[in-house]
Amino acid sequence: MFKEMLPLLRKRRLLLTISLVEGEIVRATVAPQKATEAEDNVITTPLAITGTAEELDRELPAQLAEFVAAHLQMQSTLATAKAEMEAAAKAAREEARKKAKPANLAPQSTTAKPTTEPTASEAPSLFSTQQPTETNTEAAAGGTTP
Repeated sequence: MFKEMLPLLRKRRLLLTISLVEGEIVRATVAPQKATEAEDNVITTPLAITGTAEELDRELPAQLAEFVAAHLQMQSTLATAKAEMEAAAKAAREEARKKAKPANLAPQSTTAKPTTEPTASEAPSLFSTQQPTETNTEAAAGGTTP
């Protein structure tokens, strides 16, 4: 039984609890502990097996071997995903830095464009002259508007 847990024990502590549930029924629980506080909580998902002492003697080693293999695979997958996300974030930061750099170096125009819109400080006059539009031009020429 301990031989099956050895690969996981090399990476983290394991808490092994064995308790009598009822009558001849025994529960064995193996709970991996975090190696660092930064680790994901999924790493600490426990394995709990309940059965008679004979059933646990017969099936626990195989269940532990499967649990350890799955746990080590999950650790590897999480580490790979984390590394890929960090690499993608670094590449995105570099790309953003490259795009921002040429924009900062571009010369800015010092001439102001004239605007026809009134600025916030000058309110439009009610008596300002209007530009002739088609409707205004027809009315001035004696035409009717709908």
